[in-house]
Amino acid sequence: MTPQPGSPVNKASIKDERAAKRAKKLEEYHRQQKRGKRNRLIGIIGGAVAVVAIVALVVAAFVLAPKAANYAGGGAGDASKIDGVETFTNTTGHVETAVTYEQTPPAGGEHNPAWLNCGVYDQAVPNENAVHSLEHGAIWVTYDPSISDAQLKTLKAKLPSTYVILSPFEGIPAPIVLSGWNSQLKVNSADDPRITEFFTEFWKSTNVPENNSPCSGALDAPGKVS
Repeated sequence: MTPQPGSPVNKASIKDERAAKRAKKLEEYHRQQKRGKRNRLIGIIGGAVAVVAIVALVVAAFVLAPKAANYAGGGAGDASKIDGVETFTNTTGHVETAVTYEQTPPAGGEHNPAWLNCGVYDQAVPNENAVHSLEHGAIWVTYDPSISDAQLKTLKAKLPSTYVILSPFEGIPAPIVLSGWNSQLKVNSADDPRITEFFTEFWKSTNVPENNSPCSGALDAPGKVS
């Protein structure tokens, strides 16, 4: 309270007013401290929840991710060890033109100078590039586009992590056909145990024209998903 001109100064009133102001400032200070503490706590809890969520996602991705099949590789490609494997005598050579192949899907022969990068494709891939990959020891797994999602999932679980091409192929003579260089196996189901036998014997085989050559660093065809 401000004293009026000419009136005596009330020292007690001035003291009380100052004390009230100090109390109000102190109350506001405590309010700000509590608000800041609460916000920090919310931030810490929110951050912890986010970290836990990220860790859970990473763990789930690791646990649920399909595991690549494990094969030793380097086999001699002996067709006599597996019932139903056909072998051929296709020759090799680089050409820039389209090729009419003796087998469907192709299992060797003349091919494009650029090999197809190995991986999973959800579209048909160019024959001439895929055959070049076979020359390097890759296995080309083709399937009729009409097979079920469950069959395709089972098939993918049998694939190694590299030196393999998976792609749909219209008009193949069986639901699933596995092709190596000059070798081929036709099966009706992804559950057929001969699929793993074929990989064991022909995957990265030493009995190919250019074994140990790469299966990456060249051509990605449309439809590559991994």
